[in-house]
Amino acid sequence: MDPEPPTTDAPGSPTPAPPAGMHGSLGPLFSLVKDQRVAFLIVGGLNTVIGTAWFVFFEMLLRDQLGRFGYMASLVCAHVAAVLCAFVLYRKFVFRVTGHVWLDLARFEVVNLGALGVNLVALPFVVELFGLAPIPAQLLITCVTALISYFGHKGFSFRRKKPAPTDVADTGAPDSHSRKDAPT
Repeated sequence: MDPEPPTTDAPGSPTPAPPAGMHGSLGPLFSLVKDQRVAFLIVGGLNTVIGTAWFVFFEMLLRDQLGRFGYMASLVCAHVAAVLCAFVLYRKFVFRVTGHVWLDLARFEVVNLGALGVNLVALPFVVELFGLAPIPAQLLITCVTALISYFGHKGFSFRRKKPAPTDVADTGAPDSHSRKDAPT
């Protein structure tokens, strides 16, 4: 992974740029880890645990009622619950972007649907052909889909256009090029 160039919020205080052109204030996790990419990975790891817990919960809840392929319903239910949890966690603790909630959620879900598609193909393959029980199979597949999700969210989900450079009139702040006699 290429290091992101630092940006400066105040003179003499470099901070890492958000990954993949994302813009917004740094989340509270930044106060502990000082690198938004690491914060992204921490929340991603936490969400992987939460998503797996959702799968186990729905598998235990539905497997007797839905029969042999109940694990597929568990996967879809867990997906919905995990995506909503992950979206809130990433927005609150890592990226702190504002506005565009529905657009961000749609992008977030597009990335997660890609991972779900891989999972929908891989889970029955691993369960039916290799005879692995659904919960261990899901744990194995989660390792692969976590990588897919990481790169998708890094470059797409919370992306913001870079802000246009502002001039003195927009900010009201003088700079070295402003004239004292210029009209305001």
